[in-house]
Amino acid sequence: MKICLYGSGSRKIDEIYTDEAYELGCRIAQDNHTLVFGGGDTGMMGSCARGVHDNAGKSIGIAPEWIGGFEPLCEKCSEFIYVDSMDERKKKFVENSDAFIISPGGIGTLDEFFEIITLKKLKQHDKKIIVFNINHFYDKMIEMIDEMGDKGFLYKQEELFLIADSIDEIFKHLK
Repeated sequence: MKICLYGSGSRKIDEIYTDEAYELGCRIAQDNHTLVFGGGDTGMMGSCARGVHDNAGKSIGIAPEWIGGFEPLCEKCSEFIYVDSMDERKKKFVENSDAFIISPGGIGTLDEFFEIITLKKLKQHDKKIIVFNINHFYDKMIEMIDEMGDKGFLYKQEELFLIADSIDEIFKHLK
C-alpha cells in the first residue's frame, strides 16, 4: 500500500512529535508499505522518511524544485517526482496514494487535509484518511468539525476520516 503522509516540515517541532513520526516510518517500512510525502528532509516529513529509509523501506517524494529554497529536500527517496506547483503536488499525492495520514502540521498540512476530505466528500476518491492525533494535537480541530456537523454544516463527517491516537491504531484502521 502507498501511504501518503501530510505533516509539517518545520525544524522547530518538539521531539514528542518527530519521534512518533520516525516510529511511524519504521512501521510503514516493516509492513512493506511505501511512504508518499512532500519530499522534505525536516520536521514530521523528514522524521517519517528517516524511519522508512533506516528500515530499508521505499518512499516517493513529491515537490516543486523551488520548495528547496524553504526546506531541504530528502535525498534518500526511492523516487522523486518534481512538479511545477503546490496544486500539482496535491494532485500527485492523490494519484500516487492508497491512503492518507494527517500528522501534526501547520497551514500547509491543514490545506492538504481539508482538500483531501473535500475530494472524498465529493466522491472523487474513496481512500482512507486517518488523522494521527499525537499528544491530542488535533483535539480542537476535531471538536470544531464535530460542532459543524452538529449544527448541520456537515453531513456524515464520521465517514470522511478516522482518528488514531497511536501507530497501532493507524494500522488497525488501514486493514
